[in-house]
Amino acid sequence: EWYSFLGEAAQGAWDMWRAYSDMREANYIGADKYFHARGNYDAAQRGPGGAWAAKVISDARENSQRVTDFFRHGNSGHGAEDSKADQEANEWGRSGKDPNHYRPEGLPDKY
Repeated sequence: EWYSFLGEAAQGAWDMWRAYSDMREANYIGADKYFHARGNYDAAQRGPGGAWAAKVISDARENSQRVTDFFRHGNSGHGAEDSKADQEANEWGRSGKDPNHYRPEGLPDKY
């Protein structure tokens, strides 16, 4: 069973990378929450290993962003609200809810 979990985790990590790559490629204002939700959704659909990978990657990304924000802006709380909203979108997707809830109008159908 552990090999199944590891396979799901690897595929989930790939799903997260694909969502991140698509977000960078799209470069579409207001679409970041959609890509957060989509990456987590796709990864979680792989099974427990994918959901685990999505949570670990999402948490690591948000925690590292909080650190860099601190060095850029001091202890101003800058980015804390956005980070919280990102985590809500991450959890939305991981829980199996439709990522299109966060899809902004006009985002190309390719995504």
